[in-house]
Amino acid sequence: MKIFSQSLVRECTGTAMATFVVLLGITVATQLVRFLGLAAGGAITFSGVFALLALTAFNYLPVLLSLTLFIAVLMTLTRSYRDSEMVVWFSSGLSLTAWIRPVMTFAGPVVLLIALLSLVLSPWAITKSEEFRSYMDSRDDVSQVTPGVFRESKQNERVFFVENVNEGENTVANIFVSSTQHQKTGIMVARRGFLQTLENGDRFLVMLNGRRYEGTPGTLEYKISEFERYAMRIESHGIKAALPSAKSMSTPELLDNPGPIYRGELVWRIGLPLSALLLALLAIPLSFVNPRAGRSLNLVLAILVYMVYNNVLSIAQAWVAQQRIGLAAGLWGVHLIMLAILALLFARRLTLFSLNRFISFR
Repeated sequence: MKIFSQSLVRECTGTAMATFVVLLGITVATQLVRFLGLAAGGAITFSGVFALLALTAFNYLPVLLSLTLFIAVLMTLTRSYRDSEMVVWFSSGLSLTAWIRPVMTFAGPVVLLIALLSLVLSPWAITKSEEFRSYMDSRDDVSQVTPGVFRESKQNERVFFVENVNEGENTVANIFVSSTQHQKTGIMVARRGFLQTLENGDRFLVMLNGRRYEGTPGTLEYKISEFERYAMRIESHGIKAALPSAKSMSTPELLDNPGPIYRGELVWRIGLPLSALLLALLAIPLSFVNPRAGRSLNLVLAILVYMVYNNVLSIAQAWVAQQRIGLAAGLWGVHLIMLAILALLFARRLTLFSLNRFISFR
């Protein structure tokens, strides 16, 4: 029995590591493309891409680990059926329920890690991500300029363009600024410039050796002037103190808050480790496959069960937030239904197993 348990845990661990690497790689790749697009538009800095990427990955880890656990157990037991190893185990006097203990041995640490991530680390990561985004939104217009990209100011009254930025020397080159004031359009171009901060905290974009074109669009009345030095004030934007969202609140704060939205978030956080545990056990009866038949049917069924379970858990969270059901019903209702389905699947599989053994003895 010990060899049986160690063999299962070792194979599940190898399958889980490979599955987790693939799922994490897909998640990181998709989020990286999204953040690079935001950085190219100037919404965030390129140096902040990897910080946001790490925080976002922390937020996705509970779901990824839950799916990894389910797939690892399912694929390991499916392979045992396909290679007829199950016949050997059943012939040795082991029933299907004998798989519960080694599966729980493998799944226990992963479920505890999911609970830690869901209840503690994920809210912290979301909080830091929201603080970072708030800081990015509070930057002044020039700080958000990306070299080679036209950038509009927050007040929609200026358009900036710089060809090159030297952050070490705090200088910019080949500047273009278009502004509208008193129904007149002013366009300034300069070969180079720099940022200047006064003692009172005011910031200016100082342009050197440039020209200014000012006039009314649609007419020929334009005034052209040259300048050696032109200082343009940069409006600063204070950091907005946004109210913390339910996702960013710590679990003790959710417990102290009776609001329905916060209760719904609590249903989701507690439900993740519970669903991971039930899915690992659910993979045992779902892994059955006839070695002489195709093995794709049970995999499709297993994926469908996971999707339905995850979506129903999200629906329960939304219903609690909308006060359509109570906290107890949302917290335990979905998992009790899945527990009943798990018991029925085990009973059906054990009945078929006993029937097959009876026919073989006959």
